[in-house]
Amino acid sequence: MQTGLEVLLSDDAILKKLRQSKTAVLAHAASVTQTGEHIIFALRRHGIDPSKIFAPEHGLWGAAQDMEGVDHGFDTIVERNIISLYGHSLDSLSPDDALLDDLDAVVIDIQDVGARYYTFVYTALFLTQAALKKGLHVYLIDRPNPINGIQTEGNLIQPDFHSFVGMRSVMTRHGMTAGELITMWCSLDNTPNIQNLHISWMHGYNRNDFYDQTGCFWAMPSPNMPNIETAIIYPGMCLIEGTNLSEGRGTTRPFEVFGAPWVKSNATCESLKLLNLPGIAFRPLDFKPMFQKHALKTCHGIEMHVTDRKTFKPVLTGIAILCVMHALHEEFAWRTETYEFVNDRLAIDLLFGNDNIRKSIEKQSNPYKIVESFETETRNWLQVRKDFLHYPES
Repeated sequence: MQTGLEVLLSDDAILKKLRQSKTAVLAHAASVTQTGEHIIFALRRHGIDPSKIFAPEHGLWGAAQDMEGVDHGFDTIVERNIISLYGHSLDSLSPDDALLDDLDAVVIDIQDVGARYYTFVYTALFLTQAALKKGLHVYLIDRPNPINGIQTEGNLIQPDFHSFVGMRSVMTRHGMTAGELITMWCSLDNTPNIQNLHISWMHGYNRNDFYDQTGCFWAMPSPNMPNIETAIIYPGMCLIEGTNLSEGRGTTRPFEVFGAPWVKSNATCESLKLLNLPGIAFRPLDFKPMFQKHALKTCHGIEMHVTDRKTFKPVLTGIAILCVMHALHEEFAWRTETYEFVNDRLAIDLLFGNDNIRKSIEKQSNPYKIVESFETETRNWLQVRKDFLHYPES
């Protein structure tokens, strides 16, 4: 299989155009070839030295933690100034129009992880649409959906619940690649000059494959996405961010462990086992986060082990965990701090894309019943999605 980056780098016509253009690049730590060469150095090797370099959340090399604003600044690795598209305000997420004035083209290369909350695709969308509106050419490099491009799960976002963890109403686990998503959004938005959007599609990609079946090696796209196992579990366990539980940030197993100093590990574990959730096993453990929630405190909690990634349902599992934690622990609470620049909605409601699911959890509804309520939204999503799939479903 060839990623979109390999395809672009082998296209002499595109390389010639880029050499003759004032070109910017949006990239991050996982914007690498299959031999590990970062896109900036790969382009330079082909005679293309980007005049501007943009970076999304976490910065160019993934050093910044979640929701940590990154300033513009000089990078000693690529020896260029980096323009941050994740600063300290909502306005910083979109490129300032003046930054695009002296450009002819933008190359965008980001690795998504297949979940609505992951912010890189929204940064790519904002830059794509801003560039197209100015008549620039956009070359968007496609990469695999790490948790496969077939399975979908979750719900859509209701009006008034959009945020940077859900700028568009897509399923929680959307089952698309970044190239497919950006094409869909630009088409649905009637984005001007859409003929200038060029997707560098992958060659030989099978959308049934998980990332470790593609032949590509894993480069961490963000500091708490260390491996494919984390990505598989993330569509459900990112929901823990909306609570006062640690989601394992500050440990070596982010999103695969959760807990707090007051959690009843054994009772929680036994309650989860009674739900017979598919493809997942639970075991009690203690852990000590080095930073973020409950930093340097011993947390009682649970470690999760995916036993069958094809039957595992991360969103159902995440909802089930919230149901059990809410029912068993008086100390359990929803996060109330500002979340992704929003301070008038609960973080959990932004992650869910509505407040109905939280209210159902508070009423101690059965998690399977909650998920059943998504059926109409699932059908609607699959209907919209099917017209924008570049790679066939088999």
